[in-house]
Amino acid sequence: MQLHSPHAPGSPMKAMILAAGLGTRLRPLTDTRPKALVEVGGRTLLEITLTRLRSFGITEVIVNVHHFADMVVDYLKSHNNFGMRIEISREDELLLDTGGGLKKAGWFFLKKNGEYPSEPFLLHNVDVISSIDFRRMLEFHNEHQALATLAVQSRETSRLLLFNEQLQLCGRRIYKQEVASDEWRVASLNKEQIHALGFSGIHIVSPRLLPMLSETGVFSIIDAYLRLAAQGEKIFAFRADEYYWRDLGRPADLSQAALDLQKKDL
Repeated sequence: MQLHSPHAPGSPMKAMILAAGLGTRLRPLTDTRPKALVEVGGRTLLEITLTRLRSFGITEVIVNVHHFADMVVDYLKSHNNFGMRIEISREDELLLDTGGGLKKAGWFFLKKNGEYPSEPFLLHNVDVISSIDFRRMLEFHNEHQALATLAVQSRETSRLLLFNEQLQLCGRRIYKQEVASDEWRVASLNKEQIHALGFSGIHIVSPRLLPMLSETGVFSIIDAYLRLAAQGEKIFAFRADEYYWRDLGRPADLSQAALDLQKKDL
């Protein structure tokens, strides 16, 4: 069953996989390969992510690459792109971070006439695995007419996003030397009603975001979200506490993830 936006029932959702990072936390594994090709239970992180996208009917994907970029290209070619249409966005000279990477790949989401479609797309880090229901997340995104919807959980992390009682993004909390520092981007808040939540690296984004990305070069998509939230744009939290999620940033995470994959059939 394909994911469709109700605004365009004939158009299945597209996706972007963010895979260009150096994977420094996964060294020494990433000394000889990109993090997208690190294996968990005999499958690469890229295969796991693509398979999951395909299970929701997503068949058109763009992948950004930088570290050992040609290895990713050759890997996809040797697997016939896993039966999907897969484009590559190369960041050869400079690693552009999440926002810069999306902006560079924005052409992939244009219609043939050069206009941005109304249907949202999925943005997914290559180094996370989850059981998050993208169909429910898409419904939430459309119901709230969001510019972007971020899958979040209540968990400990050094970088928390702050949402108001309506689950709209309003700031972030950063820990430096175990001291919390809150950055607020939206005024007139009841700070007792704030939800401090960990971002999962999975978002659903409306294409109208792309021309709003005034930042250039290397930039984080979170910085852009915070700027746009301050301007009144709707950046929502999708509570994903009921779902399995794991960040695969360290070698120790991989062995646990391999056990999780066997049990949870992800």
